[in-house]
Amino acid sequence: MNDRYGSDVLSADPHRTGSYAHRPITRDLAAEPGLVVEEVASGFVGAVVRVEKSGGMRVVVLEDRRGGRRTFPLGPGFWVDGKPVNLVPAAARQRSQGPTTAGGRRLTASGSLAVEGQRARVARASRIWVEGRHDAELVERVWGDDLRVEGVVVEMLDGVDNLEAVLRDFRPGPTRRAGVLVDHLVPGSKESRIAAKVTAGTAGEHVLVLGHPYVDVWQAVRPERVGLRAWPDIPRGTDIKVGTLRALGWPHADQADIAQGWKRILGRVRDYKDLSPALLGRMEELIDFVTAVPEHG
Repeated sequence: MNDRYGSDVLSADPHRTGSYAHRPITRDLAAEPGLVVEEVASGFVGAVVRVEKSGGMRVVVLEDRRGGRRTFPLGPGFWVDGKPVNLVPAAARQRSQGPTTAGGRRLTASGSLAVEGQRARVARASRIWVEGRHDAELVERVWGDDLRVEGVVVEMLDGVDNLEAVLRDFRPGPTRRAGVLVDHLVPGSKESRIAAKVTAGTAGEHVLVLGHPYVDVWQAVRPERVGLRAWPDIPRGTDIKVGTLRALGWPHADQADIAQGWKRILGRVRDYKDLSPALLGRMEELIDFVTAVPEHG
């Protein structure tokens, strides 16, 4: 008699044969803030705002490009870049899969040795300033752990034009240094003229102004992280953020689209290796500058 069921009903994996053979495999992905996902059942697309506990279970809060928020159970049922993912808490992934040294020591996103079990230090008198919110969020993503250990606060200028007034109020001194990171610090630029003026002032020796050559900090992220070989060359007269989003084929009609676009870009930054050396070196110099002084108060 023929065995209609075969000799071993478990010998063939139905998920690797027939119509299942080409279906993508669900992978675990940390629900990092800024990561853009689609909730499959509802079709809701949004960036991760946070993961929290609700009713005894973990949920993820998503925000769409119009600012609307919805909450979903953490786990399977999401898509990222057209592929299924199982969202897991970011901290859990960091403990189990974060980069480590050969000796097993965990590294921070900046590549420094992580200091385990230490509370953030009381803030130093010295400060680091960046031009705007996007700069601050990128610095936090890569250097946040290091800055908390060192007790360095990062503040926003809301534009390099405000630098002189900010430093006048801050009053830099021997134990009160000011580090400043600006965009587009190239010869002949407005930024370079402002930098030269403040460093030539009476407190100039206690101020360090450094920058990267890009018009906007978006371009300090390696273009491969968003599927580009190089960042697009945006013509003069076109807002660089709008032009960049248009080149990427992403929504770019208003400020909400710009904010959502930045969240998508920021969500692709995993650690220092996803940034241009032109930014990495300058930030490390600024951190060294503001921490290389005695702490008083």
